[in-house]
Amino acid sequence: MNYVELQGLRVPALGFGSMTLKGDDGIAAIRSALEIGYRHFDTAANYGNEAEVGQAMKVSGVPRKEIFLTTKVGRDDLAHEDLLHSFDESLGRLGTGYVDLFLIHWPNAKIPLSDSLPALANIKASGRARAIGVANFPVALLEESVEHQGTALICNQVEYHPFLSQARVLGYLRAHEMMLTAYCPLARGAVSDDPALQEVGAAHGKTAAQAALRWLLDQKNVAVIPRAASERHARENFDIFDFALDADETDRIDALAGDNRIVSPPLAPSWDAA
Repeated sequence: MNYVELQGLRVPALGFGSMTLKGDDGIAAIRSALEIGYRHFDTAANYGNEAEVGQAMKVSGVPRKEIFLTTKVGRDDLAHEDLLHSFDESLGRLGTGYVDLFLIHWPNAKIPLSDSLPALANIKASGRARAIGVANFPVALLEESVEHQGTALICNQVEYHPFLSQARVLGYLRAHEMMLTAYCPLARGAVSDDPALQEVGAAHGKTAAQAALRWLLDQKNVAVIPRAASERHARENFDIFDFALDADETDRIDALAGDNRIVSPPLAPSWDAA
């Protein structure tokens, strides 16, 4: 396993995304991921599955201290007291006394960061979140959070895959000792159809998806959280630590970068240009 180490935190670079994994099937998928060896799990209040994540962790037999757990507060609960209340509810559903990382899921232009960020900082100061961060923040909002509000964030979770450049965001995060956690790292399956990724993967006896994940994990301060509903895909995503990309292969994948964004709902902020 690779790790991202910064601000005194050691984060498994390969995580497991849980969005859409609910009910008994969701618990089974998360338990299976724990058995495979995943130790970094991502959920959110808006996913409606924090209870399933917590239950899977509880019955897995894996000690809580070995798991890096992230959850997120929804954009409608970013007012100071609402955020604190949402966090308490998340802990209750997860059945744990703390999370390792707590994020604002999406920014909300109607609720100022000067109201939300102090609540995040209070949660961290209480010890109930080891670290705090944001998700879906462009550089302008990162600047406001870190430089203008003075909040000690560690993470920005954003869409990132070979077809979407995040150069500006990555540059900012690295300059401020923060990490990027990549969701949709396989572009919702689109990487599997790309000839360059297929060729790079085949050269190592791997799939295009495995080549894409390896490319992401080779980047400084980057973690990835692919979702996998089946055990086969979860195992495939985990089986990426026994090969390395050479400089030419990395350059080929780098050249795929563009502005092919998958997740951009009406509530999205103004994204940075590719």
